[in-house]
Amino acid sequence: MSTQVAAARRFVDDDSLHTLRQTSFAGVEPQDIVRRALAVARNPIVSTNFRPRSAAFLHLVTRLAPDIPVLWIDTGYNTPATYRYAAELTQILKLNLTIYAPLVTRARRDAVLGGVPALDDPAHRAFTQEVKLEPFDRALRELTPDVWLTGIRGEQTTFRRSLGVVSRGPLGTLRVAPIFAWGGIDLDDYLYEHGLPDNDDYLDPTKGADNRECGLQNMGSGI
Repeated sequence: MSTQVAAARRFVDDDSLHTLRQTSFAGVEPQDIVRRALAVARNPIVSTNFRPRSAAFLHLVTRLAPDIPVLWIDTGYNTPATYRYAAELTQILKLNLTIYAPLVTRARRDAVLGGVPALDDPAHRAFTQEVKLEPFDRALRELTPDVWLTGIRGEQTTFRRSLGVVSRGPLGTLRVAPIFAWGGIDLDDYLYEHGLPDNDDYLDPTKGADNRECGLQNMGSGI
């Protein structure tokens, strides 16, 4: 383990972060949750996949932390519209975008490894590990964040609802979900209020459906 990673892991156990984990965020506005997280973070990051409505979360966070690293795991299997959307939002919001990609290119996988396995194919787990989980793990090890701001919401899956606003993330990070209590209409209202573009052509090959977990949020999970 590198000195930087070890330091980040020790920091999560500091009193300030322990207090954040024990805080009740019922009724607290997302902007205030972001402020509280940033107040105790030394090296925060925010993640995105540029899925529909993601502009709302990115705008909310970057208004308060314009230079925060924005981590995107580009699986290589995004739709053309998603790539255009990512470029557009990066320009509009002036995102400090950091992209991590799989070690095996899509072209090589499609030519030699047979492309994307079916969801019920045992090979799909290895595919997900290769195109999403390994790049995310590598990003955390190299960027060494202590606080990870994520756009997950409680209404999305039973597992995500169990995490709450603040939970233990992978590699000693503290996962903070500022829009945890929001529904789809809240995101739509935010997009409309701030005149933000949206992406209605998105596909995650590791999940297949919105109610499935790809495994990324399961990494290091715990309250």
